[in-house]
Amino acid sequence: MWIIFGLLAIGATLFNLCTFSVGKDYKLSMAIALSLTALTLCAEYSLIAMWVEAEDWAALSDVVPGMERALWVLTSISIGLNILPIFLERIKEKQSLKD
Repeated sequence: MWIIFGLLAIGATLFNLCTFSVGKDYKLSMAIALSLTALTLCAEYSLIAMWVEAEDWAALSDVVPGMERALWVLTSISIGLNILPIFLERIKEKQSLKD
């Protein structure tokens, strides 16, 4: 399930950036993309909880160390890309005030 949420989050992030680049309101797509990122993390946590409940220590020791780093990096990138339009919009507004 986390793979589906992750792919949807990537798609929503790309849609967010495209929406901003054509000058339309991007805030709803930004909220959807960040929500899907959160759901991806929750789904991954649920998977790990199932492995703990089943006492599948081999799966935990194989997957968790690598996934922990990947989730931190990908979540940080998702947050950065989704709030990028806000910063670009503010820079554009400041430049238009100077002109």
